[in-house]
Amino acid sequence: MENSIHDHLESLFIKTRDYVDNNIDLSKLKAVDKSSDIISTVISKMVVFLVFIIFLLTINIGFALLLGDYLGRVFYGFFVLAGFYLIAGFIFISMRKKWFKEPISNMIIQKFLK
Repeated sequence: MENSIHDHLESLFIKTRDYVDNNIDLSKLKAVDKSSDIISTVISKMVVFLVFIIFLLTINIGFALLLGDYLGRVFYGFFVLAGFYLIAGFIFISMRKKWFKEPISNMIIQKFLK
């Protein structure tokens, strides 16, 4: 009888240890899945963003040259665009929490909780 109880307790401890080990492994796999999903999303968005930035840079140079041609001096066009971007930069700085921080934080939280 005592051996039977001892065997049952030993079996219970082994099953409990296996259960805990499996839960740890499952947690690791879930963390890897979420991390890889977030990293792949960030990298793909960065590539699209980089292509878009190159496009905008090229368009801005062309537009600055065009404005400079209309204003009589090439560098005037660059000054006008620089002033526009200075004003846009102040607007973005004042709205950065609402436009950038909160949506990005919410996206990351949604990805982790998904």
